[in-house]
Amino acid sequence: MKVLVAGANGTTGRQIVNLLAKEENHTALAMIRKEEQSEDIKNAGGEPVLADLEGNLDQAVQGVSAVIFAAGSGPKTGPDKTTAVDRDGAISLIDAAKKAGVKRFVMLSAIGSDTPEQGPEGMQHYFKAKLDADEHLKQSGLTYTIVRPGALTNDEGTGKIIAQNKLEDPKGKISRADVAQVLVSSLDDEKTFNQTFEILNGNVPIKEAISEL
Repeated sequence: MKVLVAGANGTTGRQIVNLLAKEENHTALAMIRKEEQSEDIKNAGGEPVLADLEGNLDQAVQGVSAVIFAAGSGPKTGPDKTTAVDRDGAISLIDAAKKAGVKRFVMLSAIGSDTPEQGPEGMQHYFKAKLDADEHLKQSGLTYTIVRPGALTNDEGTGKIIAQNKLEDPKGKISRADVAQVLVSSLDDEKTFNQTFEILNGNVPIKEAISEL
């Protein structure tokens, strides 16, 4: 299965590419904006695909079986960039994927996206952008999975999480390494098809946790 990873040059994205590269049944097509990022992607085991979420994405999704969206505008950009990447970029990629006949789409979202108005003042715009993208994906007709992690860390992955459609206590953290593993593991697990779920650090092995959704 050829899997296009949007945000492949990000911290989480590179780990997704590396995980996919280790699996015999998946090929990681790593979407990058700059040619100079290609060498790093190749070293991670991915095949570079030059495309921009703020541009035309038709070529990027050709021959692709699945998409993992792990892109983000980042904390150092303003609301306009959040809208352009986290909302509009995601929506454009969903539409391009559907047009190209892609069947599977895994979205990296965030805990709090379902109720953006309840988020901290500085996060409400971000959560609303994620919610708009999530809802567009749900209505797209693609077989979707929406993964909503808590606060992301750069800690080493534990391989263990808690996963529920709606966590009773959503406050907590999770490593980017474990998030990457959840996204990759969700690709082929039918229990995650057309599901939205939240994840945090926990005590249950990742594949077991998502198979029990």
